[in-house]
Amino acid sequence: MTRKAILLTLLATLVGTNASAQSMRRDYPSCNLAQQHHLHAATGGAIRDSRQAHLSMRANILQADIGNARKARRLTQPQARTLWNEVDRIRRDADRFVAKQGFLSAGEAASYDRALDVVAMRLCR
Repeated sequence: MTRKAILLTLLATLVGTNASAQSMRRDYPSCNLAQQHHLHAATGGAIRDSRQAHLSMRANILQADIGNARKARRLTQPQARTLWNEVDRIRRDADRFVAKQGFLSAGEAASYDRALDVVAMRLCR
């Protein structure tokens, strides 16, 4: 994921919401960003890198929370689909890097973590 893509995502998020006027929801596990950043997941199967495993677990939790928010009618179907697809795109990008390089660097993992944070902030507002 390029810096430009991250900046555009952040800008779109800030334009779409009034970040200072809204508080974060704590209803979902993915809303606790500090806890999410410290997740450790096991490698195995298609997951070959520990950083990839971390991102995959975060993506799974975030997608489950998006599904729960949709069922609770906190999100519309288009909102849920947009968030779900964004998480899926982040996961695929990370998987492509691992397939290409054999590992995910700390910088790349941090970039993907920030992109997942943006999605979580949109869900948790």
